[in-house]
Amino acid sequence: MSNTVTNVVIAGLGGQGVLKASDILAEVAFRAGLDTKKSEIHGMSQRGGSVNSDVRFGSNVLSPMIPSGRADFLVVLDGDQVDVNRHMLREGGVLIDPDKIDVNALANRRSLNVAMLGILSNHLQIDLEIWLDSIKANLPEKLHDTNIEAFKTGRNAAGD
Repeated sequence: MSNTVTNVVIAGLGGQGVLKASDILAEVAFRAGLDTKKSEIHGMSQRGGSVNSDVRFGSNVLSPMIPSGRADFLVVLDGDQVDVNRHMLREGGVLIDPDKIDVNALANRRSLNVAMLGILSNHLQIDLEIWLDSIKANLPEKLHDTNIEAFKTGRNAAGD
């Protein structure tokens, strides 16, 4: 990774695992030796409302918040949240939307958040083992296999 700061916004609806995905991503960056900051906005998350989380990492990160139009990656877990959050993405930034994953290919639909991280991992030069260790560190053991498979499904998802 270069000395620049990488900005990732993860957005979705309450109950989709936005915060868990951002916890995993933040741990991945931290384990990779990067300065890492994270913030989250819950909104009406307990009632299925919008939730988003900013994760920033690099050699020196000063603020946890990503300014509008500065996200390098926008990972959206619900199609309805694409337009709501598109303003966060910088020109030339990468939108990773849920259409890239066939949820029927997942052993558990609730692991869509981890599958989306699998897609994101293709864009970040961080060791696969760090990703897998961070997934395991953030989830109960009984969910490891399902989520590792979901992550691999995301990594193998065609098209960007």
